[in-house]
Amino acid sequence: MAIEVVRLEHSAVALRRAASRCSDARASRRMLAIAHVLDGRSRAEAAQSCGMDRQTLRDWVHRYNAEGLAGLSNRPGQPGPKRRLSPEQAAQVEAWVNQGPTLAEHGVVRWRCVDLRDAIAARFGVTLHEGTVGKLLRGLNLRRLSVRPQHPQSNPQAQEAYKKTSRAC
Repeated sequence: MAIEVVRLEHSAVALRRAASRCSDARASRRMLAIAHVLDGRSRAEAAQSCGMDRQTLRDWVHRYNAEGLAGLSNRPGQPGPKRRLSPEQAAQVEAWVNQGPTLAEHGVVRWRCVDLRDAIAARFGVTLHEGTVGKLLRGLNLRRLSVRPQHPQSNPQAQEAYKKTSRAC
């Protein structure tokens, strides 16, 4: 099925000239594809010669018809997800991690991302994924450190005596 370029302010030659002057390679490729369409090539031929799919070319022709040459450039995207915690709230979370949890208040003996997620939701009303809490902790330069476990019935004096009497290797 044919594709119709409604905006005729630029000829195929003018589009090729604009494509050669354009610093955006993607936009110039789109201009060349539209120039092929203006020359009378089929949508499949024009798309294939410019390394795109027929449907993609159709979408770019619609954008060109609506916005002109400016519509062939990529639109600036969003800078990423918004921060969910303010810097003051992140500092409070850092203080929680540095102080450690209390069993009576938090119900845990050490912080996990899941526990911090629940504490953040209860305190600040912000729902985060536990992976996001891990990223927050890495952003605060906090690392997972765990003390070496010690058996409750271990005897430190007996261990020291054993170290003193054993032979050095």
